Amino acid sequence: MNELTNFEGVFEPELIEEMYNYGEVRHFKEGDHIMEYGKYIRMMPIIISGTIKVLRRDENGKELLLYYLSSSESCSMAYSCCVEAKKSEVKAIAEDDVELIAIPHNKLDEWLCKYPSWKNYIMRSFNERFLELLRSIESIAFHKLDERLIHYLKEKKRLTGSAVIKVSHYVIADELATSRVVVSRLLKQLENDGRILLYRNEIKLLKDL
Repeated sequence: MNELTNFEGVFEPELIEEMYNYGEVRHFKEGDHIMEYGKYIRMMPIIISGTIKVLRRDENGKELLLYYLSSSESCSMAYSCCVEAKKSEVKAIAEDDVELIAIPHNKLDEWLCKYPSWKNYIMRSFNERFLELLRSIESIAFHKLDERLIHYLKEKKRLTGSAVIKVSHYVIADELATSRVVVSRLLKQLENDGRILLYRNEIKLLKDL
């Protein structure tokens, strides 16, 4: 499992050895569902490569983007569901080709007591996800939609490393909990301002964005 070389500076060698023995490397293609609403989660994913988006659905069926996960990151909600044997309240979808290692639920608590690096990793993961959720709430409550859209595009660029964002107006609207018409209007205004270029299901970010 040479894929775990990225974690050699993160975890003790003994823990990495256990991850070799008990973890399962899984591959997902763009658009594949990794976690589903209402399903029991028996593993905690740690991302080796690629990006995952995590969404939550409200009582009216409307989905809201919570956060993205990329290399070396994990989903704290998956950890919580594993430990407490609860059904998932979130959905995770592969943004691109994803490789991850699935850690079985019966090892999560055991490693907390056994390996300091694992405890630090889990605590840091919870803290990072919590801060991301706070930023999402702050964005919805205090920022205008055009500011949220610009932040969304910049975050996509950061995660992919590319100024060309492959995404439809419908998907953006869905993830920002607004309408496609509003998103299209705001994107057109950004293009008129010389900050982006619009193509079919692609957006090129320019230096002025």
